[in-house]
Amino acid sequence: MTTIVQKTLVIFKPDAVQRGIVGEILTRFERVGLKIVGTKMIFPTREQYYKHYEEIGKMVSRRGEHAFGVTLDFMTQGPVIAMVFEGVEAVALVRKLVGPTEPKAAEMGTIRGDFSHMSFGYADVEDKGIPNLIHASGDPEEAEKEIDHWFADSELYEYQALHEKFTR
Repeated sequence: MTTIVQKTLVIFKPDAVQRGIVGEILTRFERVGLKIVGTKMIFPTREQYYKHYEEIGKMVSRRGEHAFGVTLDFMTQGPVIAMVFEGVEAVALVRKLVGPTEPKAAEMGTIRGDFSHMSFGYADVEDKGIPNLIHASGDPEEAEKEIDHWFADSELYEYQALHEKFTR
């Protein structure tokens, strides 16, 4: 059997950065054997988010213009930390750790289940973006496109981590 080593994008959203819980969340990714191969703090523009959420993620097509606008308003409230992780089946592993998009539906033990709680219903009534802490690529193809959007090749690093002996 061939080992599938993948890269995936994680964006620590403004709520994670502003709450000061990035380090605590990051620890969970590292503990399972994911390796950081790229990282930066940025304050993206609406145009950058448009490409991310619509051109790559097709959010307007899936959820409509209003949901898209509310999401962009939420995401532009502050800086984010973008990271690329590498590991065995990294995309699925990160999705498992993060939990479902709606925090209310996330099981305890997942990042969203432990650190957020809002429901889509409440966010809709309040007409606000849902603070769910992290964006995580949905599948390997999306991860590749998102990484290309947020990182130049020169910002991604190859190196041997000590724990890879046990996690690969």
